[in-house]
Amino acid sequence: MQTSFIKVSAACPIVDVANMDFNLINIQSCINQAIDERSKFIVFPELCITAYTCADLFLQHELIEKSHNAIKALCEFSNSKDILIAVGAPLHFNDCLYNCAYVIFKGKVLGIVPKSYIPNYSEFYEKRWFAEGLGIINKTVNLSFAKGIPFGTNLLFTCGSIKFGFEVCEDLWVTIPPSSHLALQGANIIANLSASNELVSKSDYRRSLVSSQSARCMCSYLYASSGVFESSTDLLFSGHLLISENGLLLKENHRFQRENEIITSIIDIGKLNSERLKNTSFRNSNSICPFEVWEIPFEFSNLDFGTFNRDIDKHPFVPSNQHQRELRCKEIFNIQSSALAKRFCHTKLNKAIVGISGGLDSTLALLVIIKTFDMLEIPRKNIITITMPGFGTTDRTYMNAIDLCKNLGTDLREINIVDACLQHFKDINHPIEIYDITYENVQARERTQILMDISNKEGGLLIGTGDLSELALGWCTYNGDHMSMYSVNCSIPKTLVRYLVKYVSDKEASKEVSDILLDILDTPVSPELLPKDKNGEITQKTEDIVGPYELHDFFLYYFMKQGASPSKILFLAKEAFKDDYAEDEICKWLDKFIKRFFTQQFKRSALPDGPKVGTISVSPRGDLRMPSDASFNSFI
Repeated sequence: MQTSFIKVSAACPIVDVANMDFNLINIQSCINQAIDERSKFIVFPELCITAYTCADLFLQHELIEKSHNAIKALCEFSNSKDILIAVGAPLHFNDCLYNCAYVIFKGKVLGIVPKSYIPNYSEFYEKRWFAEGLGIINKTVNLSFAKGIPFGTNLLFTCGSIKFGFEVCEDLWVTIPPSSHLALQGANIIANLSASNELVSKSDYRRSLVSSQSARCMCSYLYASSGVFESSTDLLFSGHLLISENGLLLKENHRFQRENEIITSIIDIGKLNSERLKNTSFRNSNSICPFEVWEIPFEFSNLDFGTFNRDIDKHPFVPSNQHQRELRCKEIFNIQSSALAKRFCHTKLNKAIVGISGGLDSTLALLVIIKTFDMLEIPRKNIITITMPGFGTTDRTYMNAIDLCKNLGTDLREINIVDACLQHFKDINHPIEIYDITYENVQARERTQILMDISNKEGGLLIGTGDLSELALGWCTYNGDHMSMYSVNCSIPKTLVRYLVKYVSDKEASKEVSDILLDILDTPVSPELLPKDKNGEITQKTEDIVGPYELHDFFLYYFMKQGASPSKILFLAKEAFKDDYAEDEICKWLDKFIKRFFTQQFKRSALPDGPKVGTISVSPRGDLRMPSDASFNSFI
């Protein structure tokens, strides 16, 4: 399990320009701090051994020689330390000076990567001292203390499935950064040794560059830039440190610090490799890479990261920030209604039929239909809402269904299914007192028959109400609530359904409708297929039977989005829900999820059309091409 994660650091040490001994002490201090935090990799700023602003001092032989002495001392310092180190220093090679990343591990320089692109505009005039490394591949160099060190822009440092690539400052800012090619050749962690001076708003652009490059390359991107003590003459540096993973900013420091600083985060290598495995466009881009990498193997003694301090979102489908959540709900609501509008325009129909139970899913479906009809300027009376009370229908859900439809101005119809179900029990010789799966499914199929037949009679579309979580678990009756003519909620997980209804309640509903929606949100989730208790309350609560939906949505996200193994899902769930569920309870519901996900695929193979609104869908025409007869035995 631990091989899926690695703890990494980006550092900004205090430097004294052209004082290699002083700089080395502070670099070593940062390394020790990273080791104390169980980090396995640390990246430092560009030319941090000498300092970036040495200017014409780079042409002094004494500075180059002493920088190499500092590299040698750093190798000796690292000899017994289980951490990969990347520091910036100059290299004299073939009568040229190169601005390089030196990659050090356990007393040895594993390789040296030159800066590909040398800036020579505005405040930058590096070409006065340094040559471009672009095109240098498969070379070796000799230092006074080591021979045959790999040198080039195509170096890849590998430890099992963890693969490091390096670029230097300006390399990130060009049209096609070297990291793009390195990622295509397998690098899943890219580190940038930088000296980016500070200007107004430049940090925003820098942050955007790092995040977008990590997303484009499906990698983790570490960025370490020079700090305030590097500042000289006209330039000011801020010591910006960033760690990003596949577009998500995991860690960032507060700039302008006046002491040694590191930031540390845990990277999920398994997640990155899974994203690449699924993305065929990423794989197909390999053919455009201009070089083959030179892989340099090394091996960590262990990948123990100590305390797992990476934040794991309990509700990955729901943004935690309220403003972002409202924007997301608005966008999803628009996607649902616009997709449904297209189906009505295509079929040239102007009536919708939907079953209303007073529960969350049918409520959301109705709200989507209302928005769609208002958009198409079709009268709301063309929305035929049908409530079909049965053996388990409670007064609360019944009245909420009635009041909601009346307040929204739909064509409300009531058809009690009790007599029809009793007749059917008699027809199939099923005892009324046996509350089994047949007892439940007779009701679900009776309701679907009514809805389908009224749709035919009225010349309208039957809109399905089932959500993504139910489909993942197969918590629907085959050819019952499983079936419709168009399903608007099919890629909305249950945890998100609640927030969508809440969004409409807060932003797009009248006071009267909002009050009803809030009571629906407060009602326990239930199919209401078993008889009420003596007080008329719900006896059949879905989450008591299949488990908490917040757990199942968490399992679904990591199983489908990352292709995570059950052991990894369990590890993450224990971390995310450590204050909510005991480990044995999480194990029980994860086991239930895996078994139901596999055994219920036959239902998903026959799903009606419906809009995909997020990155996860179980449509057999889209994201999930899964055999209905696959065994779950290898997954539990």
